[in-house]
Amino acid sequence: MKLNQLLEDLINEIPAEAGLIHIHGITNDSRAVSKGDLFVAISGYAMDGHQYIQAAVEAGAAAVVGEKDGKEISADVPYFHVKEGRKALAQLAKRYYNPAQENKTIIGITGTNGKTTTSFMLKHILEKAGKTCSLFGSVYNIINGEKQASTVNTTMDALALQKALHKSEDEYVIMEVSSHALSQYRVEGIEYDIAIFTNLDHEHLDYHKNIEDYFLTKARLFKMLKPDGNAIVHIDNQWGRRVADMLLKQERIQLSTTGMRNADVCIQISREKETALMEKSGLHFPLVLPIMGAHNLQNAALAYQAARTLGLTPLEIIHALNNFEGVPGRFEVQKLPNGATFVIDYAHTGEAFGHCLKTAREMGARRVIHIFGFRGDRDKSKRKKMVETSMLLSDLSILTLDDLHSESQAEMATMLHRLNASNKGKVILDRTRAIEYACRHAEAGDWILITGKGDEKYHLSYELPTSTDKETVEYVIGEQEERVLANG
Repeated sequence: MKLNQLLEDLINEIPAEAGLIHIHGITNDSRAVSKGDLFVAISGYAMDGHQYIQAAVEAGAAAVVGEKDGKEISADVPYFHVKEGRKALAQLAKRYYNPAQENKTIIGITGTNGKTTTSFMLKHILEKAGKTCSLFGSVYNIINGEKQASTVNTTMDALALQKALHKSEDEYVIMEVSSHALSQYRVEGIEYDIAIFTNLDHEHLDYHKNIEDYFLTKARLFKMLKPDGNAIVHIDNQWGRRVADMLLKQERIQLSTTGMRNADVCIQISREKETALMEKSGLHFPLVLPIMGAHNLQNAALAYQAARTLGLTPLEIIHALNNFEGVPGRFEVQKLPNGATFVIDYAHTGEAFGHCLKTAREMGARRVIHIFGFRGDRDKSKRKKMVETSMLLSDLSILTLDDLHSESQAEMATMLHRLNASNKGKVILDRTRAIEYACRHAEAGDWILITGKGDEKYHLSYELPTSTDKETVEYVIGEQEERVLANG
């Protein structure tokens, strides 16, 4: 593509020579520059891309776009100044890789909790109906039936996202959309056919100014809907109701809701714990969801309504949901030889803790043992609520380590002991030993919940030779089985 075509509407005055430069690719990583690429320099949080302009030029960059005034930059190729580099990168990537949004149906899911499970449920429903589906999220990405490792971020950066959309030949694309992605223009230029809101909880306030800013950032997703696009909102929380109220004022958006009552799709739970979904029209469908928890019924209702919006019949949706096997690292259940139960879940907010711990009680747990930690450099304001929720709803809370990032282990240990000042819980810094301790002290009927990491790999070295919570559980189960055999 010619450089002048790429820069149109982005740069006020485009020199005539830009029409003679042919761009072969776009990158914001000087190490990835190939001859003829356009290099976009961004002032990042840890590094400043402008420091690598010369390296990009030496590697063959044909032109550079950056945030600093041209007077500050000395480059041997044309340099173009933009106000916001991240936004420019997204716009350039969209124009280069997807000049006209390809013939795909794109579904974006935002919210604090439930994005991953809802996305997996919807993908499962669509594929059972014979549709092809790409998935972009926090567990892994799937494009054209091929599984790929997920990026560090829930939503990949704008350049990677546009490349992935270009590569995808699938009919449907489902993506988790984080607040960081919305505020950093990672999804800039994408027009969504359906936007889904799950809920909002106290999270990421180390990044956002306050929860109001966090909410308004999440709500930006609905401004990115196509004309006559569909919004699906769960309204059993104040934030969902507020999103719905905002959308009711926008005539071009088709709004539908899910919830326990007064919604287009209502979740019904009988005294006998039988569950069902009921449409506003009166259609009623029993739901036998294989995965546990009222929060997963909420996710199922959102996936159901999204599939209905896409034209699937209620019976084929319900049949698919009744055969949904779950998501790696989301309420994964495993039995101990002595009759206790292990659960691994990604829950990392007070509300998510509540869902998991209440589910264990509802499933008949004799005692609930809860193992969790906090991530260094992350929202510290939510930690007190997490501890209070755990200590209220579990019989024993075990505080342990998660990823430290730049916080030291000593700092984290001090914080854990301070939060456990009442001594209602227990602090075991080594995560693997914390899991082993719970295993050794659990009896038949007890439930042990390990939350915070899901299927993520450990970033710290622990005493047991394992790299994930699941591996640690399997290791301690193996040790327990060996002791049982040794004792005859």
